[in-house]
Parts: sequence; structure tokens; C-alpha cells
Amino acid sequence: MKKLLSFILFVMLIVNCTSVSEDDLIDTTPIENVITYNNQVKPIIDNNCIQCHSMPPVNGAPMPLIGYGDVKDAVLNDDLIERISSEDLGFLMPFGGPRLPQNLIDIIIQWEIDGLLED
Repeated sequence: MKKLLSFILFVMLIVNCTSVSEDDLIDTTPIENVITYNNQVKPIIDNNCIQCHSMPPVNGAPMPLIGYGDVKDAVLNDDLIERISSEDLGFLMPFGGPRLPQNLIDIIIQWEIDGLLED
């Protein structure tokens, strides 16, 4: 009888003790590596594009890329990603080549995927 009572108490403890809580069901992991214009894209544009895409644009550049709005508009309406991704030797960006490294192009592609965030 004593063993049966001990077993029942043991089972009750196991059934009533759980590590599951509402906190376990909510993912509170911060989103990291979201690409933003100011943190990742602006330095790429400033270091590789501004020499021609200034205000006013020079060397045949069709538009300025001096701020967030300009670059966002170029991605949405002027095929910026297709232009910088081109491997056509007559159309390499920056003008005259060499083409931007793929890792920098990938950052701009991911920026578009992430929603073209400014900050």
C-alpha cells in the first residue's frame, strides 16, 4: 500500500510539473541582419555610384542616387538591381567596370526583399 501511495504521488508530481509556458510559445528572438539603407546600402552607393550618380548626374548617368528616396525609386522603377547585376561588358556598373562584387549586389537585393527600409 505504501508503494502504491508513493507511486500515485510520483505520478501526480510528474503530471502537474511541466516546463511549458506561454513564454515558450512566443518567439522572442530578435530579427537580425535586416538590411537597411543607412546601415548597409548607403555606403555601397557612396563608394561606388556617387561619382556619376551625383546631383546633377554626370558621365551619362540617368538619375542621381544621392539619398534614400533616389535609391529606393531606382530599385522600384529604374531596374537598379538588373543594371548593377548585368555582366554585359558594355554596361558594367560602375561605369567602365569592373562590375560590383556579387556580395555587394546581394546586399542590395536583400534590402529590396527586406522591404527597402531606411533605418
